[in-house]
Amino acid sequence: MKIDDNFTFNMNDTIVVGCSTGPDSMALVDMLLKIRDKYNLNIIIAHVNHNVRKESYDEAVFLKKYCFENKLIFESMVIEEYGDDNFHNEARNIRYSFFDNIVHKYEAKYLMTAHHGDDLMETILMRMVRGSNLNGYSGFKSIVDMDDYKIVRPLIVYTKKELEEYDKLNNVQYFVDSSNSKDTYTRNRYRKYVLPFLKEEDKDVHLKFLKFSKTLEEASSFIDDVTEKAIRRVVDNNKIIIDKFLSEDIFIQKEILYNFLSEFYQDDLILVCDRHIDLILNLINSKKANAFVNLPNDVIARKDYNYFELKKEIDVISGYEIEFNDFVMLPNNHTIKRIDYTDDNSNNICRLNSEDICLPLIIRSRRIGDKIYVKGLNGSKKVKDIFIDKKISINERDSWPIVLDSKGNVVWIPGIKKSKFDKKKTDSYDIILKYS
Repeated sequence: MKIDDNFTFNMNDTIVVGCSTGPDSMALVDMLLKIRDKYNLNIIIAHVNHNVRKESYDEAVFLKKYCFENKLIFESMVIEEYGDDNFHNEARNIRYSFFDNIVHKYEAKYLMTAHHGDDLMETILMRMVRGSNLNGYSGFKSIVDMDDYKIVRPLIVYTKKELEEYDKLNNVQYFVDSSNSKDTYTRNRYRKYVLPFLKEEDKDVHLKFLKFSKTLEEASSFIDDVTEKAIRRVVDNNKIIIDKFLSEDIFIQKEILYNFLSEFYQDDLILVCDRHIDLILNLINSKKANAFVNLPNDVIARKDYNYFELKKEIDVISGYEIEFNDFVMLPNNHTIKRIDYTDDNSNNICRLNSEDICLPLIIRSRRIGDKIYVKGLNGSKKVKDIFIDKKISINERDSWPIVLDSKGNVVWIPGIKKSKFDKKKTDSYDIILKYS
């Protein structure tokens, strides 16, 4: 069992590994150690203490010592408290936000996690029972492009049993989370009662699920293209025009709604199921001119005559659009101003050549369908996905400035991302903008 059989490593790669001290993640770390010298890898171990079991502190101490003995960089955090949100969803968001910070701290190319074939099977089965769209039914991807790094799950072709056998054969020490055996959690019930039956039918059933997942990913990608075209037909200023929406095929209607909901639920729509989609469709098709339904996490689905929109229950800043001259005070209490000179090359600075764009510049709030041609990448990326990647909260997204030229080209997302229009300090430019 060699990890570079499943993933192509490059010389001098920097890799952050999300490690829990469980059998899966410790197997992953051991596999990476075995090829470290071969590829001259720089490995950073990132550990999150979820602070819900007394054993967690002993596990963190063990892992820190393990990293010291194996000359690995060790980074850790403790989740001090949780809100009232779904525990697993909140813990996952905190965990991946921490991983994202560590990736950028060390300028890593990859974040590796120890998700395996059993995890994929459990995820697919839970979503099939709960209800989702094709993208949700596919579970999770083996490689996820996060803009400036990739999340890689190189163990997805193995079962948990195979990884435990690897640990035994290679004398890899690990800890077992006692909560994984409790029937309280839905995933545990699938793990204990459903997966064993499927494996009795076919010992390689996890590979069939992996093929199923990849097939759905391909289908979902095709449907996403069709849905984006439909969104351009039926959406105006972040609102669905109901009569145009109802002229679309019912399947595309549901995909449009999932697209809308993804703005509010970052975790692959884990809090949303078919029942919520049905509630929204009933609302849209009702004869009431003004009505609303409540969705999870204080989101409101609202119908207003011929328009439908989603809103957070708390007050939100309404959309804005400003023609830029030399200075503007923004609704989020930040400013953008034109300056003469700076050595700063961060995302808070944008250098433009007026010959490449159409003036005047426009600064406005985000809109559904916004895309940016990211500097250094081929092709465009949705502004929505960039906000999600950077863990920008829903409330912040509504007021975050987007800078466009008069042709509608997104030239800059201040503080977050530069576009292909941004110039190097050594290039020719006549406009410098600063976000502060």
